[in-house]
Amino acid sequence: MTSLTNTRGPRRDFLPSSSKLRAISWRAVSVILTLAGLLALTFFMGRLLPDDPVLAVTGYEVDEATYQKVFKELGLDRPVWEQFMSYMGGVLQGDLGRSLTTGQPVVQDLMRAFPATLELALVAALIGSLLGIPLGIAAAVNRGSWIDHLARVIGLAGYSIPIFWLGLMGLFVFYAKLNWIGASGRVDIFYEGMTPTITGMMLVDTAIAGDWTVFKSALRHILMPAAVLGYYSTAYISRMTRSFMLEQLSQEYIIAARAKGLSRRSVIWRHAFKNIRVQLLTVIALVFGGLLDGTVLIETVFGWPGVGQYLTRGLQFNDINVVMSTVLMIGVLFLAVNTASDFLYRRLDPRTR
Repeated sequence: MTSLTNTRGPRRDFLPSSSKLRAISWRAVSVILTLAGLLALTFFMGRLLPDDPVLAVTGYEVDEATYQKVFKELGLDRPVWEQFMSYMGGVLQGDLGRSLTTGQPVVQDLMRAFPATLELALVAALIGSLLGIPLGIAAAVNRGSWIDHLARVIGLAGYSIPIFWLGLMGLFVFYAKLNWIGASGRVDIFYEGMTPTITGMMLVDTAIAGDWTVFKSALRHILMPAAVLGYYSTAYISRMTRSFMLEQLSQEYIIAARAKGLSRRSVIWRHAFKNIRVQLLTVIALVFGGLLDGTVLIETVFGWPGVGQYLTRGLQFNDINVVMSTVLMIGVLFLAVNTASDFLYRRLDPRTR
């Protein structure tokens, strides 16, 4: 009997590990398939663009011999499936081609532009979280009051007003009229290159260097574009927070907590809010992922030298390598953020394990 008990014990311990291993395997397979689909999408998107990739390299004033030579150098004479396999092999090796506008490898350009977009998205997500969560909680707690109606108006306006129009109005009021913010770029032009690049994020690098004059200039330049993006984040986060809180406030444990005589503050923050924190983490992660690929218009309006402006310039000059690589990078980042948020959700919420 003792021997039988000992053999069954490890087997029971092994079953959860096997289940976890299968779950991890399926997750890895889904990620790989998604990446493969994303690679195929970017490849065929580049092939379906109306502009001729050969003319984008040589220009329109080109003779037939040169055209055919470049056509073969680009591998366009091979079957489509061979072109796709070659493209996939280059991507897996970190080779995304060379930009026609800058003359540099696209990977280097993206590494130089991405920190600016990351910094802008982080500040915007921080603004959206600091404003959206308290607003959503206040709207849920005071359901039907003026605070609730105000939160709804803010959310409706956030979904309705074009983001580029809001950015232009912000520039007109706060730069042209009040001169409270910087115009284009990340710092004033005479501060460029003064701070050593460590992370590529201007606020972080200037703080590390202790150069507070340049830090203030960087803060003046990032506040307006981050505030515009943060407003749209606030609209979504506040709406989701209100929905989550209304669901929790109607639960029986909240009624029991109130019956015990707990204070309103304790009921809201120690009980109801505690049970929506994990859900809010997923919402904020989705918002952050959306900000990474949604900064194109704002970066263009404010002259912000990030991935969005790099993509816009690639579209203007028919730079196919830039367009394909930027879309691929944004897709990979969004997938990574979603995967990380899903992992954290499962780790922090025992009910999903």
